[in-house]
Amino acid sequence: MSEQQNLTYAQELLKAESGDVRSLRPFEKYLVGIIAIGWAVFQMALAGGAFILDGTKTRAFHLAFAIALLFLLTPLMRKARKGLGYFFVTDRIPLMDYALAVIAVIASLYIVIDYDGLAYRAGMPITRDIAFGVVLVVVLLEAARRVIGPALSIIAIVFTVYAFMGPYMPDFLAFKGVSLRKYCSNISLSTEGIYGIPLGVSASIVYLFVLLGALLDKAGAGQFFTDLALSFLGKYKGGPAKAAVVASGATGLVSGSSIANIVTTGPFTIPLMKKVGYPAKKAAAVEVASSTDGQLMPPIMGAAAFIIAEYVNVPYIEVVKAAAVPAFASYFGLFCITHLEASKLGISGLAKHEVPIFFQTLRGGLHYLLPLGVLLYELIFLRHSPEMAAFRAILILFAVIFYQELKRSFKAGTGIGQGVLDSIRIIGMGMIQGSKNMMPVALACAAAGIIVGVVNMGIGGMVSQIVETLSQGNIYLLLLITAIASLLLGMGLPTTATYIVMASLTAPIIVQVGGNFGFVLPLIAAHLFCFYFGILADDTPPVGLAAYAASAIADSEPIPTGIQGFLYDIRTSVIAFLFVFNSDLLLYGITSWPHGLMIFVMALVAMSAFECFAQGWCLVKNKWYDIPFFLAASFTLFHPGGVAHRFGVGDEYKYYFFLLGLAIYAIPVFMQSRRKRNLVEAA
Repeated sequence: MSEQQNLTYAQELLKAESGDVRSLRPFEKYLVGIIAIGWAVFQMALAGGAFILDGTKTRAFHLAFAIALLFLLTPLMRKARKGLGYFFVTDRIPLMDYALAVIAVIASLYIVIDYDGLAYRAGMPITRDIAFGVVLVVVLLEAARRVIGPALSIIAIVFTVYAFMGPYMPDFLAFKGVSLRKYCSNISLSTEGIYGIPLGVSASIVYLFVLLGALLDKAGAGQFFTDLALSFLGKYKGGPAKAAVVASGATGLVSGSSIANIVTTGPFTIPLMKKVGYPAKKAAAVEVASSTDGQLMPPIMGAAAFIIAEYVNVPYIEVVKAAAVPAFASYFGLFCITHLEASKLGISGLAKHEVPIFFQTLRGGLHYLLPLGVLLYELIFLRHSPEMAAFRAILILFAVIFYQELKRSFKAGTGIGQGVLDSIRIIGMGMIQGSKNMMPVALACAAAGIIVGVVNMGIGGMVSQIVETLSQGNIYLLLLITAIASLLLGMGLPTTATYIVMASLTAPIIVQVGGNFGFVLPLIAAHLFCFYFGILADDTPPVGLAAYAASAIADSEPIPTGIQGFLYDIRTSVIAFLFVFNSDLLLYGITSWPHGLMIFVMALVAMSAFECFAQGWCLVKNKWYDIPFFLAASFTLFHPGGVAHRFGVGDEYKYYFFLLGLAIYAIPVFMQSRRKRNLVEAA
């Protein structure tokens, strides 16, 4: 395929991810646009305090907007089948989907329409309540199937069937069961299920961050981040790959979507990587790995990070603090990979004339950093709530967009009026795109709420017992089971849904079993572990949509690209296991800046040692006797307490083992420097 065809295919994957696969007629475009912009205005007005709405009602309206857009934008079938063309209509909205949208909106808002009555009848629903509850579950599962795929809906159905059939199961799976009345009371008529914590976080916080990302993208920030990274790193060894890592990390701050990251930065970075000598597969894999990990990057991270804060019951800034060292270490590891790959392949950087001028690029896009600066200031220094911080950052971004477009119109001589119209157009497009991007997240949170609600009815304890039995009370085996289950689930689910399901079932038992092994395991460590492996599923073969998007741009095979990306992402899985056993990496209980900085720097050095082992290269190709040194140095620097324990040394002296780790790392580096000098002299 041509470069343009490849990019088009990647963009089609992005559309499929958001459920936007229809080419609408003009009046239908207006209808969808009005709903999408209405959703954005509703969320902004709510965040700005224009009106106050009960949390349950907010969740209901949030779901109603999402589910209405879904049925209007996405056909029943993803592919046309002979004789069933009506169910795959892409040139208009069929009557059936109009009807489903109306029914779904009414079912979603039933809890608002009869709010007082439902409160009075709590736990004792009448026939009408049950009917609307059942309709809501059915249309929600269908909506989730259309936008996410069948996996989440199937899992929710399995849990539901188990809830009703529990008394008829074999002894080791037996469950007391629930009635339809109790099921509807918990799942669709209260805040225990569909309208639970995940949807609440989606409605109050996540939408605003997704909107911020969409507005930045429409304003041109994605191109700015890519150009800035290239201007700073493009001239160095493997420069385009290093720029891809930095650009994807910066874009990931606000996008929250692996595929959106790839489509934003990939068309610029992947061709440049191929141009300087990276094989197509490795160029695409670098983009996949860096874009996937964008959800790890503080301060915004992915949607699941906000849900972690609610589940663990800590301020969001504590989640950011805990995620900081692992995230930066993971990105630094990928940065090392690009350097080592360039060294192995003999790849240099871009020619000077091909590299954007740094200060010129920075000056041209400096205004994009203003809303992000406001966001960080609000979150970190003023300690405002995430929704307030995002709301104010969006207001600043509105001003930035008007400034940018008025400046352009003034230079072009088109007049102030044209600048104002362009500004309104960009904001409107950003709102529409933000709502479309939010649609799968909101529906995933709502559908996952069905599973959480069933778990809370008593099944969770049963599943936890089964998991504990399978792991035989062994924390290492339990973590391995959780990691594999997360990767398997994540092949068919978005990160947020994978995290919600796995955290509900395994996070508490990870903490419990860890305590049985005699070490303190913070609850946030267990939740972040589930979160990390949910993210890694995005490029796990054979599904890995992120790999398909990048391979389309690079013109490489999707499966080999996914495998290569997964190999690059081993560093992330390793650090996820390590922070479970060493809570220092999460800065848990660390209050001193010098203390935290020391742990951060040592984690970066440890990651570089690990990548020298994983890539088989440091200064020159590794010999077999280099490998033990790299592994020992990496483990010692990542987990000095574990090494101290092996030597029978108390925790108060564990940080002295950092010196040992650095000394071990220096040994293979010194040996390789001598080998490299000998090779140069021989040549």
